[in-house]
Amino acid sequence: MEFFKNTNIDFLGKKWYFLAFSLVFSVAGLLSMAFWHGIPLGVDFRGGTLVYVKYSHTVDPSSVHDDIDRAGLKNARVQSYGPAGNNEVLISLDIQETSEQSLDKGKTQIIQALEGKASSASTGKQDLNNSSSIAIANYLLEKDPLHLGTDANARYTAIAQGIVDNRDKARSGVFGSIDDLNGVADPAVVASIKDGFFVSDFGIRNVEIVGPQVGQQLRKQAILATLYSLAGMLVYLALRFEWIYGVAAVLTVFHDTLITVGAFSLLNREISLTVIAAILTLIGYSNNDTIVVFDRIRENIKLLRREKLADIVNKSINQTLSRTILTAGLTFLTVLALFLFGGEVLHNFSLALVIGILIGTYSSIAIAAPILVAYQEWRTNRGQRPIAMPARMGPPSGQSKEKVKV
Repeated sequence: MEFFKNTNIDFLGKKWYFLAFSLVFSVAGLLSMAFWHGIPLGVDFRGGTLVYVKYSHTVDPSSVHDDIDRAGLKNARVQSYGPAGNNEVLISLDIQETSEQSLDKGKTQIIQALEGKASSASTGKQDLNNSSSIAIANYLLEKDPLHLGTDANARYTAIAQGIVDNRDKARSGVFGSIDDLNGVADPAVVASIKDGFFVSDFGIRNVEIVGPQVGQQLRKQAILATLYSLAGMLVYLALRFEWIYGVAAVLTVFHDTLITVGAFSLLNREISLTVIAAILTLIGYSNNDTIVVFDRIRENIKLLRREKLADIVNKSINQTLSRTILTAGLTFLTVLALFLFGGEVLHNFSLALVIGILIGTYSSIAIAAPILVAYQEWRTNRGQRPIAMPARMGPPSGQSKEKVKV
């Protein structure tokens, strides 16, 4: 199947337009990383505390951020999490200690910041949506609404665990009101809980901490993984073709990575481990597309010995254009669907792939091939035989061997 047959597009004739396009986006990304947003590292790399919060109603992340900021928790990041109907947000704090006390500290600070007026209006009461089974059991033991005897501890512990299980499993972590306990616990227990608890409109689902040392190690490993992949490609292409092909491919991949990271900086989207995985994926994808073009160039060099390298490269790109559009188009549709419907967890990952596939396909045509031609022209101007061009087997008809430049 072919979309394009016998195309004759002068890609190299438009190289200055391509260069201008790449320069605009590369410089914009570099300026953003240097002066505006920096490189927005996720908690995986910078360290910090992640707090997953479930609301009983639709919530605006900006209002949650305002509540946290008023409570004195600076530099917090708030974003929607999961499907829109789940009413969940993810809060990232800069608390980086890794002790159990730090887990409780981050959770407590978030609860105090988000409870706000509800907490002040319910002075002396505990928040049922953010109370542990131990806290509920201790309260019931103290009040003893069922007037139990020697087995009070076991009974109230079981009742408290049943309340927490119903909240976390049946109601996704949030009670709408204490009346939701009707049918779950004894009416006397429900009445007692109403005296000592109130229900906020949110619940803390989970708290995770990445320490600064772990973040630094992950950062180092991500950089090394990227550099190793580039070095491996350079060596492979130098052995498979000529070293200039490897240099052109590595520069192309570096161009793709720079624009992708720059786009994340411009959009102020966090770069996490999944984004690094996407970047490594697009490195391989872009390199594969570049190799296809290079392989066709090498074949045509053997067949079209008398033509200029620029003409050979143009012909090779046109011959592989249909394959490039088919492969890139199908892959792009897949990652676009992932970006649109994959949910917040995969949003940054799929965004990196969407940008990477577009830029990777573009650069295989507009960056890699012009680098190759530019280098060959530079060598020719210096009177050296171009590396990419094989020596001619003999003089053209009607010319002496002495007049043939090799």
